[in-house]
Amino acid sequence: MTSTTTKPATATADGTTATKPGSAVSTQVGRGTTSIADIVVSKIAGIAAREVDGVYDLGGQAARVVGRIRETLPGSPDLTQGVTVEVGEKQAAVDVAIVAEYGVAIHDLAAGIRSNVIDAVETMTGLEVTEVNVTVHDVHFADDDEAAEGTSSEPRVQ
Repeated sequence: MTSTTTKPATATADGTTATKPGSAVSTQVGRGTTSIADIVVSKIAGIAAREVDGVYDLGGQAARVVGRIRETLPGSPDLTQGVTVEVGEKQAAVDVAIVAEYGVAIHDLAAGIRSNVIDAVETMTGLEVTEVNVTVHDVHFADDDEAAEGTSSEPRVQ
């Protein structure tokens, strides 16, 4: 868990206060601390990565199998699947494992994920994101879904 000390917002020339993304979170009186758990940063990064077109799923094969088992249980889905983070007092590093849709330029997809995750984490937490590493574990073909749906329990021969 990380703990961020809050500081008062800086005054601008016109007398208004301003904060910039990635700066310390401000309270009304400028005193106190804000603690951000690692799981919070993981969820933010996971949601941001899933928002990018071309991402089919997050996680490697083992994580996806465990995720499918979790989906059968009541409760909310695991938003941190495929995401690991290291959170310090002022900075965070994020690793994202994905399955890409077939036909998407992977280098563009990784750049889009990186940009979206950085924007979301820095905006929502005030932490500086030092790096976002993207690992592509697999490529998903639309035909895989159609083949799985077409499989019936009827025998093929009589």
